Amino acid sequence: MLKSFFSAFLMYSRIPMPNVEWKEENRRYSLGFFPLVGAVIGTILLIWRYLCTELETGQFIFGAGAVSIPILVTGGIHLDGFCDVTDARSSYADREKRLAIMSDPHIGSFAVIRLCLYLIIQTALFSAVDSMKLSGLIACGYVVSRGLSGISAIIFRSAKNEGTLQSFVHPSQKKITIAMLCFLILLCGSAMIIMQPVEGVSALVIALIVLAYHRYTSYRDFGGITGDLCGWFLQVCELSMLAAIVFSERILHIW
Repeated sequence: MLKSFFSAFLMYSRIPMPNVEWKEENRRYSLGFFPLVGAVIGTILLIWRYLCTELETGQFIFGAGAVSIPILVTGGIHLDGFCDVTDARSSYADREKRLAIMSDPHIGSFAVIRLCLYLIIQTALFSAVDSMKLSGLIACGYVVSRGLSGISAIIFRSAKNEGTLQSFVHPSQKKITIAMLCFLILLCGSAMIIMQPVEGVSALVIALIVLAYHRYTSYRDFGGITGDLCGWFLQVCELSMLAAIVFSERILHIW
């Protein structure tokens, strides 16, 4: 379990961890610990919100920092997947060509355009987050999105029998890992509803809608999921949950 924990953080974050030998038995439960990377991101976000409030830095600085935190913690691994999938889908090529494009380490113009739009929208939405309660919802959302991503990696059909994602899926103890992921999703999802019922429910519903869309488009365009597609889902899910929280809070405020 401990080695699986280290393996998860070594793969999905840039947080220093003890080196673990790269073998299957050390990755049996790694996906189950994947959401804990989101817990670290959420904790740092709350600290950043507190500092910005105390220092009266203004919302734009908070927004810029909030966007940077996940990238600094993860090294941008999920944004890389978002860009790869964007390039592949923008090619309108056949399935095999799309899979080949996703494996290409180079970035295309469509990915650059979508990435810029993504970061602009995310910064704008974070700039509207002005309380610890809303920040707490978003912090829990980082755990939920990773939990759903982990479940999709295990239960959805794979587009390839090899790759980084499969090196975690194949050796995993699936029942135990899914139980770990479901527990963390239920824990943080319940916390979101308790903190802010309307905003929490809105975010969770949007997350499930994005998950369903992720499955549909992955099967349609690629014949299954890959690590890049899971990264794409994670980014879209987090942006959608953030938008749901911000807009539902504003609607309630107006009413």
